[in-house]
Amino acid sequence: MGLGVTQAPNPIAVTVYSRTGCHLCHDAIAVLEEIQSEEIKDFTIEVRLIDDNAELERQYGDSIPVILINDQPHDFFRVNPDRFKKALAQL
Repeated sequence: MGLGVTQAPNPIAVTVYSRTGCHLCHDAIAVLEEIQSEEIKDFTIEVRLIDDNAELERQYGDSIPVILINDQPHDFFRVNPDRFKKALAQL
């Protein structure tokens, strides 16, 4: 019997749609980074600016920051830490 190599699962992808100078976006990212530092579950944070992108501006412009987990909408405007952690736990 050989020993199998166990690979760590891919981290969860968290995307934040943001705009330059957005204070709510800055606050949301800070909350996500704080949760990330708790090492509850492995996830990456990618910030995508909607500046100068007509399609993203149309889609997300009135709701930024918009937070997606694995490309699925999770929250907008603010991050509720308990709700975010519960969503991670379900993955």
